[in-house]
Amino acid sequence: MVIRKTTLEDLPVLMEIYKRARDFMRETGNASQWGDHYPEKELIEADIAAGNSYVCIHEGDIAATFFYSMGPDETYATIYDGDWKKDGPYAVVHRVAVDKKGAGIVSYCLTWAFEQYPNVRIDTHENNHAMQHALKKNGFSYCGKITLKDGSERIAFQRV
Repeated sequence: MVIRKTTLEDLPVLMEIYKRARDFMRETGNASQWGDHYPEKELIEADIAAGNSYVCIHEGDIAATFFYSMGPDETYATIYDGDWKKDGPYAVVHRVAVDKKGAGIVSYCLTWAFEQYPNVRIDTHENNHAMQHALKKNGFSYCGKITLKDGSERIAFQRV
C-alpha cells in the first residue's frame, strides 16, 4: 500500500467511495454522521487544492481517502467531558472513507498520519462504531466531546 496526494483526476472515484461509505454508515446504524451528501464535491475539491486530500492505493486501485493537515483545527479548540492528552502542535485527520474491506487499510492510513507527525487528533460520530474500533486498535485514546460548526456533537480521539 502507498499513500499519495489526491489529484483532481481521482475525484470521481472519491465521490463513489464517499457514497459507499455513507451507505455503509446508514446500514450500520449511523445515518446522521454524513447524511445523504457529505462531503460535497466542492469540499473535496478545496481539500485537493489545499494539498490536504490523500488516497491510499492498494493493489493498484484507490482503496481509501482521507483529509490530513497540520492543526490547529477550530473544531478542536474546545473540548468538554474530557481533555486532550497533549497540547501543542498536532495533525488532524478527517473524512476517512474506505472502499475495500479488510487488508488493514484504515490502520495503514492512521499509522501513516501518525508517522507524519506524532500527535494526531480525529473525531467521529458516537454511532460510528467501526471507526471507534479502528481508532482504539491503532493507539488512539478517547479524549472527550467536541462540537462542529453546525452544532452537532462528535467524540474526539488523540494519539500521541
